[in-house]
This record gives sequence, C-alpha cells and structure tokens, in this order.
Amino acid sequence: MTQITVAALQLAFSDDIDANIGNVSRLVREAAGQGAQVILPPELFEGEYFCRIEDEGLFANAAPVGEHKAVLAMQALAEALKVTIPTSFFEADGPHYYNSLAMIGPDGEVQGVYRKSHIPDGPGYEEKFYFRPGNTGFKVWRGPPSAPAAKLGVGVCWDQWYPETARAMMLMGAELLFYPTAIGSEPHDTSLDTARLWRRAMVGHAVSNVVPVIAANRVGTEHGQTFYGTSFITDERGDIIAELDREEEGVITATLDLDRVKRHRAAFGFFRDRRPELYGRLVQDV
Repeated sequence: MTQITVAALQLAFSDDIDANIGNVSRLVREAAGQGAQVILPPELFEGEYFCRIEDEGLFANAAPVGEHKAVLAMQALAEALKVTIPTSFFEADGPHYYNSLAMIGPDGEVQGVYRKSHIPDGPGYEEKFYFRPGNTGFKVWRGPPSAPAAKLGVGVCWDQWYPETARAMMLMGAELLFYPTAIGSEPHDTSLDTARLWRRAMVGHAVSNVVPVIAANRVGTEHGQTFYGTSFITDERGDIIAELDREEEGVITATLDLDRVKRHRAAFGFFRDRRPELYGRLVQDV
C-alpha cells in the first residue's frame, strides 16, 4: 500500500495529567475515526509546559518509559485502535532526565525511544535545567502494517529548527517527518512572534528534502505564556494541505501517496547531487 493517512492534534493542557491524557485520547479516537494510521500529539502533553521556570520539584513528574502514565495510556489506545502514536514524555532514566519520545506501534508496543537532541535554553524555554541532550541519535521507524512502505522520522520541538536533523533522518530512510512541539510567546520580547518562522523552517525541510512534514503544537495560555498552535501538514512540495489556527483545538488529517513522493524526490535530484565530501565543515565545532 503506497498511501498513508496521518494526523496532528492541537489542544490546550492543564496541570492535571489524567485530564490531559483524556483529552488527547478523545482526539486520537477522532483522528482514527477519520482513517488516520499515524497520529501525532504535541510535545510533553502530560501537563503544562513546565520549562518556563526552573523548579527542582518538577523532576518528580518524570518516569521511566515503562512506567510513565502518558506512555501507558497511549500504548493501550494504540493497540485498541490499531494506530501508531509518537508519544512525547518526560523521561527518568536513573539519575538522568530527558525530553523523550516513545514510538508506539499499532500492537501497543514501544518500538523504541528517541531522546531530544537539541535542548534550548532561554527565557520561558529553560529546558537545559531539566533535560540532558539526547544520547540516542536520530531514529527512523517502520510504518504501521497498514502502510509498511512508510518510514517515520521524528524530531522534537527545538530539533525542528535544524536542517541537519531533517537531512539525517532522510539519509536514514525517512519518508515522513513528524515534529511534536510546544512553542509560543517569547517572554523576553513580547513583540516577537515566531509563528511564521516556525512554519517556514519546517516547510523548508519539506522542500529541500521533498518530504511531507507533520507538526503538532499546543494552544492556550499557561501562566502568561501563550502557545500559538498553527499546527499543519505539508506535502512533499511544502504546500500546506491541512492546518489549524492559533486558538482552535482539534484534529487535522491528510492522505499522502508515498509512491508519488518518491517519484518527485528522485526527479528533483537533491540526493543524487549531494557532495558529502565537501561537507566536512558541518561536523566541526564553530
């Protein structure tokens, strides 16, 4: 089967993990009812975006992948609905903490964990206080049995700004790129609205890699920090084929033809004309 239907979820969150899981579960069911085979919730949907402040008490909310409430709930839901759910969560691994993603397949099993590689540190987004840089490297997973030809690449939020992330996953065989996100207002500069930049960065990945991109953000205001939504799905040409606005909660879906994508990618020749022998500077420290 060369077609796959994907979905992105957009919603607001509170500090009640059970309510958040319930709301995400409702939208996952809605997306599955629309035929979605891979369903992407936003980043760290277990609660409010806690990284706006440094609070050592919040480390208590982390849990190992096999014990985390959000992961366990999405495992049960994925198995019941026979869908794939890339699930972002706050991971504890012994004394180490990560911003992680569990790739949950339609059998309810965790296929693997990706740990966010690029960790931001700035006003309102103080993630370096909580998370170590990921040590898994980038990962690509097989698609669901209903779309076995699909290969799924996932970057988490800040990863989405790096063209190296997208290109690395493409060289690993990715045919779809997913980005769960938590991004909104900038507390240090209220005049700065990064919504357009955020989209353009990922649309650029779609164009330069000839690959569909699926991005899921949160909405709502949390302690004065407003998240601007605008979740979207692009095709392999970077054209936005499904989107949500800055405030609405809901589901977007799109059906993509992977054979067509592959033909277009070959025709553009970006991977044929690469000159990796010239790119050594890219892996040197500044």
